[in-house]
Amino acid sequence: MIIKNALVYGKDFNAETNDIIIDGEKISSIEKTDKEGLDFSGCVAVPGFIDIHIHGCNMADATDGNPESAALMSKWLAKNGITSFCPTTMTLSIDTLKKCFGYISDTMGKEEGAYIHGINMEGPFIAPEKKGAQAEEHILEPDFEIFSELNSICPVKLVDIAPERKGADEFIKKAKEICTVSAAHTTADYSTAKKAIDAGISHTTHLYNAMNGIGSREAGMVGAVLDSDNVNAELICDGIHICPATLRITFKALGENRTIVISDAMMAAGLQDGEYTLGGQKVIKANGAARLEDGTLAGSSTNLFDEFKNLISFGIPVRQAIKSVTINPAKAIGADKITGSLEKGKNADILILSEDLTQIKAVFVKGKRII
Repeated sequence: MIIKNALVYGKDFNAETNDIIIDGEKISSIEKTDKEGLDFSGCVAVPGFIDIHIHGCNMADATDGNPESAALMSKWLAKNGITSFCPTTMTLSIDTLKKCFGYISDTMGKEEGAYIHGINMEGPFIAPEKKGAQAEEHILEPDFEIFSELNSICPVKLVDIAPERKGADEFIKKAKEICTVSAAHTTADYSTAKKAIDAGISHTTHLYNAMNGIGSREAGMVGAVLDSDNVNAELICDGIHICPATLRITFKALGENRTIVISDAMMAAGLQDGEYTLGGQKVIKANGAARLEDGTLAGSSTNLFDEFKNLISFGIPVRQAIKSVTINPAKAIGADKITGSLEKGKNADILILSEDLTQIKAVFVKGKRII
């Protein structure tokens, strides 16, 4: 298969009109050819988007107890330009998590849309004071044995921890050898956060949300991330969790290699306003926002493509916006050798957009055309 005449954001994320030659599941080359193919003149080709933090969408949830949920998520995501993802678990009982990990493991390799890299384990090693929409009764101190047992059921690509919890540094040092460790749902001050970063934290879960913000006399968790050179930051770019001005400031401060757009979506994504659930808790979606009954934001109802369009409208540079939904999340979970950019040898995960970047024209997952 050959994709012809598109404006291609290639290996270095510089745009050039070119052809993409696909052999099976892989890109075999990106070069002009006289051979016939699918003509996408006037369109833009970018890598397929990667959502490394998503709980659910289209009435499916990674932890709703339905063995088919991950597969349902896969189909919906692909239709919206997301070609791979990490189903994200909540703070639940360990027995419930084991079942959900098993269901996700059983789905891997059988997906009909976006494919699964592994699990993003958001709980239960978080701080009760910053639990957000997580269930407090299931919060635990960091426990490497529990983590290892769950990882043996299904590979964990990201694990969250509140750096101030007892035993956090020891957990971080062990877990970082297995997956990326992320600071999340935390009351950590600047010094505690920096100590955790020195121990091996290299990622931050939904920056600004469920953590101490930066201030004039205490930099907090947010300040520790901005003050470090080797910590990535997830950002929910639905215009609800973080205002456009703060996003612009943050994208400038972090630079184009450390910003990672996530959806943090729950099952209401793609659906109308109404009542839904997240981690066993009632969630009300109204005017695009998903909240618990007490008003706490409970994930989002967005998707990466809508967030990408938001970023362009907010004034984020196109190159940085593209990297933030492709190669940056791929690198964060160690998947950049197989996906995240358009180059020879990588999976043919390709998103074809309109010239103004506002419409999806085609989606390819491992060389298979989805739409």
